[in-house]
Amino acid sequence: MAKKLKIFIFLVMMFFQLPCFADDDASLLESYNKTMFKINDSLDQIVIKPVAKAYKATIPPPLQTGVKNFFGNLEDAWISVNQFLQGKPNEGMSDAGRFVINSTFGLLGILDVASMDTIPKHSEDFGQTLGKWGVGEGEYFVVPILGPSTIRDTLALVVDWQADPISYVDNIPVRNSAYVVRGIDERKNMLKSTDSIDELAIDRYQAYKDAWLSHRRFEIRDGANDDIPKLDDEVDNFR
Repeated sequence: MAKKLKIFIFLVMMFFQLPCFADDDASLLESYNKTMFKINDSLDQIVIKPVAKAYKATIPPPLQTGVKNFFGNLEDAWISVNQFLQGKPNEGMSDAGRFVINSTFGLLGILDVASMDTIPKHSEDFGQTLGKWGVGEGEYFVVPILGPSTIRDTLALVVDWQADPISYVDNIPVRNSAYVVRGIDERKNMLKSTDSIDELAIDRYQAYKDAWLSHRRFEIRDGANDDIPKLDDEVDNFR
């Protein structure tokens, strides 16, 4: 308990210092980011992307949908909590309702019954909650394997991981398998967007950075600012 409290206090201190690191003109981490981008990209091109493409080509579409729905349902409980933390009780109740409905009538989330009942799916995490309450994003930061992020969102991942139901699965092989399957499914869902950037962008590092930051800021503002495009809109800018 004492160790977790120390980690929490450290994170809180880091969150309040984040705005001091922000610098739109030049990133202090630019050299590291470009190197890590190359490492991540090599891993993606050699292993992750081929596996995702094989998964898309060989697994029946209904099963792929069931996998996506299952992991999406696990996320809805934490999404609901973040909605409440952001002062959005209506959305919080809606996402909590999605989780209850899909966990029961949707066979543990394999079927997205809630969407059939026109209950919308949202995407929220602790990084967005911090951004909602004015915590600066800090420097752009490329996380090993996971990819684009910011200092704020990277620190927030510690909280998100603690809230991830999969992390509480005691059976290590089952837990790790779930992480792998979820990762493959998420990469599969991004194939179209990343292929568009890869084909059309001259500077791939800068293209991914700009697209991710634009999309992330759009998410934090809940789309309230029309000047901040969605990821698909940002990808279209490279056409």
